Amino acid sequence: MTTMNMQNNLALAESRRKMQALRRQKNRLALLLSVATMVFGLFWLVWILFSTFSKGVDGMSLALFTEMTPPPNTAGGGLANAIAGSGLLILWATIFGTPLGIMAGIYLAEYGRKSWLAEIIRFINDILLSAPSIVVGLFVYTVMVVKMEHFSGWAGIIALALLQVPIVIRTTENMLKLVPDTLREAAYALGTPKWRMISAITLKASVSGIITGVLLAIARIAGETAPLLFTSLSNQFWSTDLMQPIANLPVTIFKFAMSPFAEWQQLAWAAVLLITLCVLLLNILARVIFAKKKHS
Repeated sequence: MTTMNMQNNLALAESRRKMQALRRQKNRLALLLSVATMVFGLFWLVWILFSTFSKGVDGMSLALFTEMTPPPNTAGGGLANAIAGSGLLILWATIFGTPLGIMAGIYLAEYGRKSWLAEIIRFINDILLSAPSIVVGLFVYTVMVVKMEHFSGWAGIIALALLQVPIVIRTTENMLKLVPDTLREAAYALGTPKWRMISAITLKASVSGIITGVLLAIARIAGETAPLLFTSLSNQFWSTDLMQPIANLPVTIFKFAMSPFAEWQQLAWAAVLLITLCVLLLNILARVIFAKKKHS
């Protein structure tokens, strides 16, 4: 009997040992696949960034920010009009999109919550978040450009604002929901009106997160080309008339990169580097602001 028990124990121990060895092999395989996938993704990211910096840095000069886009096959020139146009489009898109997104986020987090209207807004917002930017551009083209019978800066602004709004809505709603309900209850107990509670307590407590969302939304629209191809298009001149086509970096990059002229291609690489640096700066700034919020 004792011998049989010992044999059973040995068999059980051997079975456990084999099972543990199999688990360790599976763990090593999963770790290897994870590392390989990470290295594969990082390789392309590093390659893209290296190509952008190595090819774009040669075109970075003072002339890039002070001179206009040159005619074809002409040495020199810069991207001053395209930089100013992009800044103008992003500025106005943010002016329109940010307040609308914040107000919608406040409604979803503080007033609507589980109402049928809030569910409809969330559903539409989810669609806009996942919609390709070219679809938004085609929509604005149909609604505005076709009616006006010409491209315009305002059409580009509306398209960029439509891309920015859902990000701000989602961020605002999530940040407001993170505010503890005890703060709201304490304000109500003191007889504070709801609008006052929102403006003085919940918004103040979540302002860093909302600013982070706005910065990420700006980074999202900074390099969008497809919507602007169908709305504001571009031009070769210095123009701040938003009722007419206006120069911008994404469309200029698209046009110059597809051209056979080496001078234009060099300016396209410099513009790509400029947008990359701006987006990188915005992302770093957003992370710094959010990190300060978490540790405060």
